[in-house]
Amino acid sequence: QVQLVESGGGSVQPGGSLRLTCAISGIPTSRLSMCWFRQVPGKSRDNVASVDTDGKPFYTWRVEGRFTVTKDNDKNTLSLQMNNLRPEDTATYYCAAREGSAAWLDAEDYDYWGQGIQVTVSS
Repeated sequence: QVQLVESGGGSVQPGGSLRLTCAISGIPTSRLSMCWFRQVPGKSRDNVASVDTDGKPFYTWRVEGRFTVTKDNDKNTLSLQMNNLRPEDTATYYCAAREGSAAWLDAEDYDYWGQGIQVTVSS
C-alpha cells in the first residue's frame, strides 16, 4: 500500500521560511514523478512545484526563485524548501505522486496523495 505523509507545516511571519517533507512508503520514489499542490477554501488545487522521475524541477511563476523542490531517492522523500514566504502562500499543501516520468500534470492525473498540511503566513 502506497502512503504519503506530509510534515513541516505551521505558521510563520512574512519573509520567513518553512520546509515541507513528504515521506513515501510502499513504492520507491525512483519510479515516481511528484508534485506539491496547494489549495485555499473555495478555490482549485493548484500546482506549486513538481519533479519528474529524474528529479528535474518545475515551478509555478508564483514561487520561482523562492521555493526549491527536491526528491531524495535514498530517503524516499520529497521536500519543499519555502523561503521569503508571503501571505498569499497561505494554503493547505498536498504532496502527490504517480508512476511515470511526466511532471507538472493536473491534479486528477496523480494517483497517490498525502493528507495535506497547513501553511499560514501572517504577521
